[in-house]
Amino acid sequence: MDAQDYVTAIVFGAIIGVVARAVLPGRQSIGVIPTVLIGMGAAVAGTWAADRWELHSDLLFTVAGRGYDWAVIGVQVGIAVVGVAIAALMVKAFDTEREN
Repeated sequence: MDAQDYVTAIVFGAIIGVVARAVLPGRQSIGVIPTVLIGMGAAVAGTWAADRWELHSDLLFTVAGRGYDWAVIGVQVGIAVVGVAIAALMVKAFDTEREN
């Protein structure tokens, strides 16, 4: 695990945030920027968690000569789904334009 792994996780995070939002049922009323930021945070947290608890598999895919573990991607997407869901609930709870 080196610094480049974390930088790559941040780049993948933008994609992971969008995937997490697509996985959640219903409509989330959060914007694109929070979605991407949640994905980036989830990518970093997922990379750390997978390394910390040694969650790795033999299933890899390669991008630009580097191999990436599907198990790590799964952890990252799982964390992003939870993050996007929490953000959507918070936006809904604090929405002042909603009629009661």
